[in-house]
Amino acid sequence: MTADISFLQPYPPEPPPEDFQPRLLLVDDEPRMLFSLVELLKGRGYQLSTAAGGREAIARMKQAPFDLLLLDLQMPDISGHDVMDFVNESYQGVSVIITSGATEIDEAIGAIRRGAYGYLRKPYSREELLRTIDNALMQRKLEAENQRIALRLERSERLYRYLVDGSPDIIYTLDPQGNISFINDRVQPLLGFRRSELIGQHYSVLVHEADMERANYVFNEGRSEFARSRNVELRLNSKHDDYEPRTFSIELVLINLVGDEVSSKASAAGPKSMGIYGVARDITDRKRADAKIAYQAYHDILTELPNRALFNDRLGLALLQARRNDSMLAVMFIDLDRFKMVNDTFGHGGGDGLLQQVSSRLKACLRKCDTLSRIGGDEFTAILPELNSREDAALIADKFVESLRPPFVIAGQNVHLTASIGVALFPDDGLKIDDLLRNADVAMYHMKAKGRNGHAFFDQELLDAPLHKIALQHDLHLALERNELEMFYQPQIDISTKKIIGAEALMRWNHPERGFLGAGEFLPFAEESGLIIPISDWMLGAICRDYLDWRGLCGDSLRLSLNISPQYLDRGDFFDKLQTALARYKIPPSRFEVEVTENICIRNPQTAIDQLDKLCQLGVSVAIDDFGTGYSSLSYLHRFPIHTIKIDRAFVMEIRDEGMQFPVVLAIVAIAQGLGLNLVAEGVETEIQERYLAEAGCKIMQGYLYHQPMSQSHLLDLMREQAIVPVH
Repeated sequence: MTADISFLQPYPPEPPPEDFQPRLLLVDDEPRMLFSLVELLKGRGYQLSTAAGGREAIARMKQAPFDLLLLDLQMPDISGHDVMDFVNESYQGVSVIITSGATEIDEAIGAIRRGAYGYLRKPYSREELLRTIDNALMQRKLEAENQRIALRLERSERLYRYLVDGSPDIIYTLDPQGNISFINDRVQPLLGFRRSELIGQHYSVLVHEADMERANYVFNEGRSEFARSRNVELRLNSKHDDYEPRTFSIELVLINLVGDEVSSKASAAGPKSMGIYGVARDITDRKRADAKIAYQAYHDILTELPNRALFNDRLGLALLQARRNDSMLAVMFIDLDRFKMVNDTFGHGGGDGLLQQVSSRLKACLRKCDTLSRIGGDEFTAILPELNSREDAALIADKFVESLRPPFVIAGQNVHLTASIGVALFPDDGLKIDDLLRNADVAMYHMKAKGRNGHAFFDQELLDAPLHKIALQHDLHLALERNELEMFYQPQIDISTKKIIGAEALMRWNHPERGFLGAGEFLPFAEESGLIIPISDWMLGAICRDYLDWRGLCGDSLRLSLNISPQYLDRGDFFDKLQTALARYKIPPSRFEVEVTENICIRNPQTAIDQLDKLCQLGVSVAIDDFGTGYSSLSYLHRFPIHTIKIDRAFVMEIRDEGMQFPVVLAIVAIAQGLGLNLVAEGVETEIQERYLAEAGCKIMQGYLYHQPMSQSHLLDLMREQAIVPVH
């Protein structure tokens, strides 16, 4: 629908200027009368035209407009009445003065009825004619001015209505009693009320009951506190389908009677109030947007749980209350176990769905006063205030664990999930937010180390262990610089000849304070800190140099085994480094055997296959260390280029009676024999173990029954004492 904006067109012309000359048409069938009239009116500021009869007068009026018609009533062709009829039908807007010599009253009455301004009976005086003409022109001028003013008022009124009703805001007025005296049409699309429903009604029909007290204060009691205007936010009722109130920013302006309008009996207290004029702007969407932004700033979007910022705020308040009430408070750190596997299997969409299910289950375990938050990834934290004892926290932690026990459903698949939970208590485990969170985190990692799927309370000893770890990592950085690392070797024995046929290289750290440390005590820290790469590079060079000493005693008859970290193999340049080292020291590749754990075969199988294939092409053999203790899969024995299987000492230690059967050991031996692989038993410490393994078919062993790991110098002494038998 197109809006009517005709009122925006320019105003009608302004009244004529002072030098304007009115156009007069003089009509009479007597030439002498016309001449007399022209002479009389000449020089008085008029534009004069004449007509000798009624027909000529009509013709002239059709050609040009006139302001005044001086018309003879009795003419032979057309009477003055006929001319006036033409004026009334087709030429309105001209003033007519009748001049006539007729004495009949009916003639005058007919002229007056047809709208003649004046009637002059011939003969008339000069002064009478001039006065009548001036009065007629003045009246015409006043009528034009009045018409112009009326048109301006009408246009102003229509413009006002257009602006008011076209406003995006509700515009209203209230009388002194608070009744709605005016409201624009905008109220209907915004609130669903028609104007007719509200005019005369009290403002309370619009104000939501929750804001009525504030509205009453502003519209009534609060008037005296603002001189003329103020703003207030109020919720107004809605008749739309949702019936939800909408929020408006409302401006109020007091309307007072002042100046001459104030009665002489007006109170000395001030001008009389006529009521209130106001504008109400709908800010519902803006308020919702602000609320959403504020919500998202303090909540996790995925789970709608409080985020880290809101969690810290609530924890701060809970600590204040705990200090005031001298009560106990618990902070929990909850980490989902092996959550990455879910993401890798089902994608991030499946992981997000799982996090939402987990948050719902965890929330169901809490009290109303507790707070659960998600601080990122698969990590959650919880605040448990007003606890009576340590057991209360343990009870809720157990509920968490139990709530996760039933399977979750992701993409139609059942998924089982556990969590590791660390608990720190106020005031025993910390007085500040950071201390409690850190200690709960430490306890959580301790739970993971214990096997996951449970909870652990913080203990000071747990905090001392990371500090020791940091100190050990620092010392490990210095160990390379200070040449504190040393290679030890454990001989491998051919039990048929009891001769050394090879050795496994084992790294030791000659710590300046703690003495010799085994690889298990420091290599995990090296892998976490990234030092495993330079340490492995050092090991490769050290082994090659030591092998040159062996060659001087026994030639190239001894085979050397070295353990390779999965990180070192994943780097992709191990082959190049080994090939370069062997070429530099002129060592036959067939004398080297690389030991990898079976877990490396599932970390990145294709990369591992590529690296191991290149080693085999070079002539280096590959051994699977600790076979049977990891994620064992017989399929990789076919896919991977493997030459040797090493029976882990955990299975060897179980052999205590030769009369018993140990099926795992027998199965490993059978697999090696069936696939044509070499077999080495580790950790042999008793003759019973030796005999059982030998009867099962294992011919090469290493362990304390024969030799402990030893330094290079001791191994050289041992070689000098016995003849070295070449490997077949």
